[in-house]
Amino acid sequence: MLTQSELASLSKGDAIDHFLLVRKSDLRLTKQNKEYLSLELADKTLSVQSNLWDDVKNFLNIKNNIKTGSVVKVKGQLDEYQGAPQIKISEIRLAEEQDNVTPQDFIPRSARDPEEMKTEFRNRIKKIQNPYLNKLLKNVFTDERFDKYTIAPAGKLWHHSYISGLIEHTLEIIRICDLMCDIHPELNRDLLIAGAMLHDFGKIEELSFDSAFEYTDKGKLLGHIVIASIIVNEEINKIKDFPDDLKMNLIHLILSHQGKLEHASPVVPKTLEAITLYHADELSAKVNAYKLTLQSEVKQNSRWTKYINLAGTDLYSHDLEDFSQTENKTLFD
Repeated sequence: MLTQSELASLSKGDAIDHFLLVRKSDLRLTKQNKEYLSLELADKTLSVQSNLWDDVKNFLNIKNNIKTGSVVKVKGQLDEYQGAPQIKISEIRLAEEQDNVTPQDFIPRSARDPEEMKTEFRNRIKKIQNPYLNKLLKNVFTDERFDKYTIAPAGKLWHHSYISGLIEHTLEIIRICDLMCDIHPELNRDLLIAGAMLHDFGKIEELSFDSAFEYTDKGKLLGHIVIASIIVNEEINKIKDFPDDLKMNLIHLILSHQGKLEHASPVVPKTLEAITLYHADELSAKVNAYKLTLQSEVKQNSRWTKYINLAGTDLYSHDLEDFSQTENKTLFD
């Protein structure tokens, strides 16, 4: 088993002598037309930018062989650039067989038990009373598809971007949607929960996740919304007498779940269930993304992160005590 200090635990100036996963690799030119390699290197806790200059040992040997998903041995120092951590490399080489490391050693995983999540998901399908939706979900989530679904991340970088992140994200959305159905009985619970289960299903084909998370050719050309809509439409057509109106409303949930045209939704939400799913999806994604950012991006000797482009702000980390999690509830008694 690989044992080394986590990147997230290091501070500026600390030595780097680590095996790391290459999450991104681009050969670029300086203003003086000299080649350098722009890298994103990661362990399970943090991704760090780095530039590999032509005066670094082994530059010539590695520049044409390194690629996304490679494992490299890096020596150097943790530095900082514009408030973000950066590795200043002195030596680098590709991992060798005798190093006994694999890309899987660097892939983050959900903190939740995968088997527990599988059971929760299957049990929620059993609660679907509509016979057409119940049959559809059982047909879509076959053993092979369900296995991929329970391993896949929900995203490449922003939220739930770890193994089993997709099913974790979906279960969060289901709980939010169930709560909204309790508050608003006008919502069609079976339709909404089925939409929640299927809305991101296309990510099992949009993303590859054997090593560094990357978009597949199909993912780049079609996207997970279109992929899911195609699969669900095909499976619906196999079910005799599946109601057209139910089909149309369910596929609308998939097509509109990102809420806005500029966010790649082919249509905006136009039903109560669609607007509920959109905001449940947003809530699950944003809370998870902000939580992960606060865990990894708070600047040294500060409570603030750097400016987060996807959030449109920097984030603040407080240390307020949560009395709901303690037994000390008699402070003023």
